[in-house]
Amino acid sequence: MTKPFASSADTAEKTDRLEILGDGVYALTAEGDPNVGAVEGEDFVVAIESRATPPASRDWLEILRKQTDKPIRYLVLTHYHAVRVLGASAFYADDIIMSEASRDLVAERGEADWKSEFARMPRLAKGADEVPGLTWPTITFAQAYDIDLGGGRGRLELRFLGRGHTGGDIVVWHDQTRTLYAGDLVEAKAALYTGDAYHFDWAGKTLDNVKQYGAENLIGGRGAVARGIEETDAAVEQTRKFLNGMIDNVGRVHKAGGTLKEAFEATHAALAPEFGAWPIFEHCLPFDVQRLWDEFDGIEHPRIWTAERDRAVWAKLQD
Repeated sequence: MTKPFASSADTAEKTDRLEILGDGVYALTAEGDPNVGAVEGEDFVVAIESRATPPASRDWLEILRKQTDKPIRYLVLTHYHAVRVLGASAFYADDIIMSEASRDLVAERGEADWKSEFARMPRLAKGADEVPGLTWPTITFAQAYDIDLGGGRGRLELRFLGRGHTGGDIVVWHDQTRTLYAGDLVEAKAALYTGDAYHFDWAGKTLDNVKQYGAENLIGGRGAVARGIEETDAAVEQTRKFLNGMIDNVGRVHKAGGTLKEAFEATHAALAPEFGAWPIFEHCLPFDVQRLWDEFDGIEHPRIWTAERDRAVWAKLQD
C-alpha cells in the first residue's frame, strides 16, 4: 500500500498550549507542530520563530496578546525553513534577526524550499496567499548577538553553536530563567528532519555545545518543553541517539556497497521501534536518509530540495 506523500494526509488541527516559563518568558507548543516563543523586555517583546503563514502567526499573536501588549521590536528566526519564517510579516517587527549563514540559505534556496515545504505540509500552509514573499533579515551576525531586555529582565544571547539541522542554526539563551530556545537543533519526543543537515557535526560538537548550557527550560523545534536538567539533557541525548542511529545504519549499508533503498529500510527498521510513533517520523525519514547518503558520498553542502525532487525521493524510498 502506497503511503501518503510526506504530511499530505495530516489534516487534523493541533491544539496550541501556552507555557509560561518565567516572568515574561513564553513558549507555545502544538502537539508536534513547530514551536514558537517570546520574551518580554522592559518595553518591547522579542518573538522567537514565526509560523508558516501570516494567518498562522496571527493565531499565535492573539494568544501572546493576552499576556502582553508591548510592541514586537525583534523577531528572531533560529534557521531558514519556509514553514518557520514565511509568516513573519504578521509580527510587524522593527527588526528580523538571522545568522549570516541562514540569510545565505534564503538567497540560495528560498523559493525552492517554499514550494517544497508547502507541498509536504499543506495543513501548515493555510493562508499561504497572504505570504508577501521571502523573509529577509534586517540584522545578521556570524557567531553572537545580544539583546539587552532592560528593566532588570536580563538579556538574550543569540549564538551560533555549529552546523546541525542546517548550516545556520542559532539558539536563544535567557540566563535569568536559564531558558534555551534551541530551534530544530533539539526535538523533544518528535522526529528529526535532517534533509538539510550536517549529521556528523550535529551529533557531535554542536549538541555538546547545546548541552553545556545546562538549561532548566528547553524549547526544541517540536514537542513539549523540557523542564529541569534531567529532562533537558534527555532531550539533547534523544536527538543525538536518533542522529547516531541514522549514521550507524546508513553508514553500514553505504560501506558495504548497498543501495539507498537498502539504507532506508535498515534505518527505518532500526529506528521505528523507539521513534516511529513520534510526530513526522514517516514524513522525515526518506529525506533524512537521502541527505545522509549524500554526506557519505562526499557531498558536503546539502542539495536543494524542490517539489519535484521531493516526489522522486519519496517514490524511490517510501512507495
